[in-house]
Amino acid sequence: MEFKKISELTTVVTGGTPSTTVEEYWQNGNIPWLQSGCCQNNDVYNTEKYITQAGYDNSSARIMPKGTVMIALTGATAGKIGYLNFEACGNQSITGILPCESINQRFLFYYLISRRKRILTDCVGGAQAHISQGYVKNLEVPMYSLEEQNRIAYILDTNLKLVERRNLELKKLDELIKARFVEMFGDLKINEKNWKSKTFNEMSDLITDGEHATPRRTAEGIYLLSARNVLNHSFQLEDVDYIDQKEYDRIAHRIVPKTGDVLVSCSGTVGRCCSVPPNFKFQMVRSVALIRFNDEINPFFAEYMIASDYLQEQINRCKTMSSQANLFQGKIKKLRGFIPPMELQRQFADIVAQIDKSKLAVQKSLEKTQQLFDSLMQEYFG
Repeated sequence: MEFKKISELTTVVTGGTPSTTVEEYWQNGNIPWLQSGCCQNNDVYNTEKYITQAGYDNSSARIMPKGTVMIALTGATAGKIGYLNFEACGNQSITGILPCESINQRFLFYYLISRRKRILTDCVGGAQAHISQGYVKNLEVPMYSLEEQNRIAYILDTNLKLVERRNLELKKLDELIKARFVEMFGDLKINEKNWKSKTFNEMSDLITDGEHATPRRTAEGIYLLSARNVLNHSFQLEDVDYIDQKEYDRIAHRIVPKTGDVLVSCSGTVGRCCSVPPNFKFQMVRSVALIRFNDEINPFFAEYMIASDYLQEQINRCKTMSSQANLFQGKIKKLRGFIPPMELQRQFADIVAQIDKSKLAVQKSLEKTQQLFDSLMQEYFG
């Protein structure tokens, strides 16, 4: 198989940022301007930021046409890919590989996604890993015939659309739960239903956080959760640490999590929450807070109340900012929530349980579809 460097095939451009102190570069801008966070191994359809013609002319930003394959150069997204579906420019953390006649851009998009692990190993830098435009130019691409590139791109596009469809179904089910919450409990910011209000300290039996000393981790065993594992209404266990029974017992002298406890991420991205399901054995580090509500509060109601705009605004106001955001126990105790009738809370919990059954079926279908997509990527690109 013949390989060619990207620089041999097409033009590669890197963006720039107009001065943020010059208002005329930004106010009423109409030129779409992207940041590297848009590159998540996905299609990019829109942007929230725009610059003016003056901002464009007085920066190193360059227009990228529809069909450009973008690579994030720095930080957590370094090496991630975006496929541009409209004309736009980007900042200096995005390099764009412009369309050309010798390669199918969708084929290139998928091929570069498959190379991210290798790209990450080549990243340089300490606190913030990065790659350069020169590195991107020197990336080599397999030169399949255009007919074969088109075939591979079509098959992968078809499977990716199925993955996106399943994810959209999950999103709609989540939105259905949120809609039922508002229907049953009203807008908590204005408390239109006049529910009784209390602090979290008043409506809970226990508020604490995880182990402060560094736990002794093992390759397998009992889950050790940190903030990254706590999502809204679910746990992310693909990237999780483990401890053995001895270490679990040591930490258990401080806290033993129970079914119905509500966990809250309290470091980094703060305020995500999920209630503990039955038969889920774990411990946690200090970046996770645990709230054990009293018998006035149903755990399912609690986690959706915490996820509401009303509570999230409180959390954002009281979080402590240093090198990263933190939400400490004292602040959690002062958060204010509401106490609707328990029967109404139970009805909501039953609705959540029913919708969760539908979500589980969609999730299983998504996993099968994702596995097929991953196997095709492996087959085509190794």
